[in-house]
Amino acid sequence: MRFGTLDFVPALARPDLLAASTAEALAATDAESTTDAGGALVAEIDPGLADTAAFCEHYEISMADGANCVVVQARRGERTWYAACLVRGSDRADVNGVVRRHLDARKLSFASMDDAVAQTAMEYGGITPIGLPADWPLLIDESVATHERLIIGSGIRGSKLLVPGAFLAALPNARVLVLAQGA
Repeated sequence: MRFGTLDFVPALARPDLLAASTAEALAATDAESTTDAGGALVAEIDPGLADTAAFCEHYEISMADGANCVVVQARRGERTWYAACLVRGSDRADVNGVVRRHLDARKLSFASMDDAVAQTAMEYGGITPIGLPADWPLLIDESVATHERLIIGSGIRGSKLLVPGAFLAALPNARVLVLAQGA
C-alpha cells in the first residue's frame, strides 16, 4: 500500500523493521485477530528523518495523518509511574490538565529521553504504543481513535507503521479521551 511517498507492507513480514516488543505485540494480535496483525503495515525510512516535521515534509504526509506517542512520568507522594499519550502530529496533548487529572498525579512531566528509552526498550523518536510495558496506561486522543489510518512509530527510528485508529483504541490499557489542547 502506498501512503505519501512510502510503500508499506504487512508489518509481520518485516520484523527487522520493528522493535522486539512491537513485533511480539503484533504477533500476539495476529494470533487473536482475523486480520493480519490488526492491519498494521510498515515502511522503511531514513532514521535521520524520524522526527515528525522532517518525516512529514520529506515523505509528503500531512501531520494530521500521523500520531505521536509521548511518554510521561507521573508522581503522587512516593509513587512514580509511567504512561503514554497518543495525539495526532498536528496536535499537542493537554499534559498538565486532562492527562494529569486522568492519571490522578500530583506532578506530571515528560519522561527524559534516557528514561523513555530504558522503560520502553525502544528508540527515542520511534516510540510506539504497540509493545509498551503491560502495566502502563495508554491515553489516546479521540481523533486518533476515529482516524481511518495513521502513521506511528515502530519502536525504531528506521521505519514507521501505518495502522487503523480503531486498532490503537483497542490496545491493552487504552483509554480514549479528548487529549488535544483546544479540542
